[in-house]
Amino acid sequence: MITVSALNALSRVRHAYFTRGGGQSQGVYATNNCGFSSQDDPAIVQRNRLRSVERMEMPPETLVTVAQQHTTEVLVADGPWPQDKLPVADGIVTTKPRLVLGVLTADCAPVLMADGKAGVVAAIHAGWRGALNGILANGVARMVDLGARPDRIVAGIGPCIGQRSYEVGPEFPGMFMEQDEDNGVFFAAARREGHFMFDLPGFVAKQLARAGVREIMPTPCDTCREEARFFSNRRATLRGEPDYGRQLSAIALER
Repeated sequence: MITVSALNALSRVRHAYFTRGGGQSQGVYATNNCGFSSQDDPAIVQRNRLRSVERMEMPPETLVTVAQQHTTEVLVADGPWPQDKLPVADGIVTTKPRLVLGVLTADCAPVLMADGKAGVVAAIHAGWRGALNGILANGVARMVDLGARPDRIVAGIGPCIGQRSYEVGPEFPGMFMEQDEDNGVFFAAARREGHFMFDLPGFVAKQLARAGVREIMPTPCDTCREEARFFSNRRATLRGEPDYGRQLSAIALER
């Protein structure tokens, strides 16, 4: 698993960006697939999830996830929801100690945030659509509702697709530049005429900064290129593979 030093420096916070290694899944899901939305064996996925949380030295039965659909919805959690009744959302916030907040990704950016002084943590799933539409600002606002201060929040941007791997079509830049002309800086010309390479982690960092977060630490990873370490939707699509695994990112407060 991967951690960032800025979050490690908070004494009451534990977090982890898990890689695809160390699980029990096979084939395209090898080995630590934590996504029930894949076609992997649900029993194996559950074991992978439980083992991952145990590696954080947290109670595995307290893992909280949601039905991610690239929304801007951020929910406050007091306990896990039943797996067959997960609410639709792409962010979770809590003040409850030893409740593990988790998001699943396979190229999108997993963002873990904490205000250690206020005792508030959050886990956000940020793809391009959610990031553009305000999921990160909503996450910060939910944390503030629970007592956090934006200037005290520490944010880690976990492994996601890197700019050199993220080719997008000609319609993409316009959507972003309608929001802010300066967003053009996150697009570089691709080899294919009229296409662009999009900097997702850079755009996520900007949205966090606009929401008042001062300490933002990305991880220098590219899920698409680093096959041995990460699952990737883009890589699976380019290869024509039938499915792909999902890696878990999680954060929790200690007592």
